[in-house]
Amino acid sequence: MPLTPAALRPLVDTYLALHPEDRPALTGLLALLSDDSGERFLAARTTLPGHVTCGAVVIDRARRVLHIGHRSSGLTLTPGGHAEEADASLLAVAVREVREETGLPASRLCLTPYALDAPFDIDVHAIDARPEKGEPAHEHYDFRFLFYLTDDAPPALALQEEEVTGATWLPFPEIRSTTLRAKLLAAERELDGTPQPLNASLLLHDGHGRYLLHLRDMREGIREPGAFALLGGGREPGDDGPEATLRRELGEEVPGLVPTGLSPYEDQYETSPDGLSVPVRVYEGRWSGPAESVDLREGVLVHWFAPEDLDRLRLTPGLAELIRRHAAGRDGATGRCTRARC
Repeated sequence: MPLTPAALRPLVDTYLALHPEDRPALTGLLALLSDDSGERFLAARTTLPGHVTCGAVVIDRARRVLHIGHRSSGLTLTPGGHAEEADASLLAVAVREVREETGLPASRLCLTPYALDAPFDIDVHAIDARPEKGEPAHEHYDFRFLFYLTDDAPPALALQEEEVTGATWLPFPEIRSTTLRAKLLAAERELDGTPQPLNASLLLHDGHGRYLLHLRDMREGIREPGAFALLGGGREPGDDGPEATLRRELGEEVPGLVPTGLSPYEDQYETSPDGLSVPVRVYEGRWSGPAESVDLREGVLVHWFAPEDLDRLRLTPGLAELIRRHAAGRDGATGRCTRARC
């Protein structure tokens, strides 16, 4: 996604719907977004009198936010910086900046149900002129995205020493940015730093050893395109937990398919296109209708498979092992579950 006005307007509109009080502060950004051509690269350093930057708000289990010291400014800030033409999205910029400045790979971060992939805060701050670089005074419109650590405790960091002087974890009340501190404190009860399911999947079986799998489209933006996967998908604003996510996704993908005995089976991690960890709750359920009767609205097809068929299929990572674990916990003759959690 090029970082143009046309691409960023929906993001800013969504943000202002949640934070209408920020509109006066974002006047300069809104002026940039009014570009009729819709093709201007808003993150370029030459875009003046201001341009878009990105930051990462990384929260640990103790409700503390990662900050680093910047050599150039002498300030202690959250990781962040400028976008590059090759960056696919603002979220990808934030992930890259965390990795470059602190050494934290995307795999040790996950999004939060509170903000998902939308900016948690958009801050405006003035940047002094730097005549030695030919840069006049200007403004940064800093899009800040929210992440949790996947680790129970902060891991060791590998700081970018030529730009970063040190790192510290600050409690919410000690955050320097007034806009960020206010939003964190307002949401403090919900931001406990513990990863929560962001996706929900359905391990659907017929009680006789077969599993219904969904063949995904070969399209850009589809995770594991062209692979067989479980039904389900990602959490959206308004979903009240992972089961609500799953039921909404089933209604969108296969309306009319209503499983019985729906219950949590296990939690696992997948990987997003940006390399982030994605906490997933897998549910199991039972249904025994013919696959050809399913009113499929997304993807290519659904089909019943037995565990012995899996080696002949292209599957999403870990799916074969998941199905075999589930099958091993059932009585092969009767289809009855032999484990308490089934």
